[in-house]
Amino acid sequence: MNRPTPARPLPAPLLSSLLVLPALLGLTATAGCSPAPAPAPVPAPPPAASAPATTVGTPTDAAWVQLMTPMNEKAVALLALAAERATTPPLRAFAARLRSTQEAELGRLRPLLARMGLPGTDVHAGHDMPGMVTEKDLAAARAAEGAAFDRLFLSQLRDHLRHSAQVSRSEITSGARADAKELAAALVTAREAALTELAGLPGAARALG
Repeated sequence: MNRPTPARPLPAPLLSSLLVLPALLGLTATAGCSPAPAPAPVPAPPPAASAPATTVGTPTDAAWVQLMTPMNEKAVALLALAAERATTPPLRAFAARLRSTQEAELGRLRPLLARMGLPGTDVHAGHDMPGMVTEKDLAAARAAEGAAFDRLFLSQLRDHLRHSAQVSRSEITSGARADAKELAAALVTAREAALTELAGLPGAARALG
């Protein structure tokens, strides 16, 4: 049996954000004054419409969602290639199913970014993040053919699945937002299932070495 290769360590700044729940940076002020008594009741004005409040969450929550969103976006691009160009029907079918799953995850990650008041731009653009499919990786995949494409695809996808599961476990442990932690748990379950399926694909063990 092939022994799994260890996942690369995360960069220190990201790891510290994902693994350590920071202390609160300030105290929430509370109003304790009571209105002065008036000789006669004063009618209250009608309540003004207000925009829904957003909660940014902790740096752990923000770091996780701002990393997972571009990780999924880049993985979807690679999976789209594999769904068309992988050499075997089982591998193409696996890529197509996983692409649909990760697109559905993006349908939850992007609204989470908005609810947290975070930009939808890729804050990691140009960074060499563990598990992130880069533009260079996609260019290499487009240039590869046959068994070479399969090897490249399987290796990059396994790295993506392992690292995205790793950071999602950190969010479950150290995050604060219930909606982010719930989504992280769903992602971990999906990654573990995908890794199991990947390992059982015909030729995967030989391709991955």
